[in-house]
Amino acid sequence: MSKKLFVGGISWDTSEAGLREAFEQFGEVVEATIVVDRDTGRSRGFGFVVFAVDGDALKAVEALNGTELDGRAIRVDEARERSRDDRGGGGGGDRRW
Repeated sequence: MSKKLFVGGISWDTSEAGLREAFEQFGEVVEATIVVDRDTGRSRGFGFVVFAVDGDALKAVEALNGTELDGRAIRVDEARERSRDDRGGGGGGDRRW
């Protein structure tokens, strides 16, 4: 079973290949992606790394959380699924005056 990790604090200089390389030392990386702004194409400063083996992902969290990658301290955690209602925004659809 694969395990998805959230990686925050990614430098704008970090590429997906660089992200993959940083994590591959802990096991087989199935996917490494950096989330980009759809309008500008610029990194949003976070991404995801998917490991083939759960145990390898947990080793990566322990070893890399709080370390520096391309000059920035990164945060590495297990990714959590967002619920359909967890989209942020604060639109206030049921606001009462």
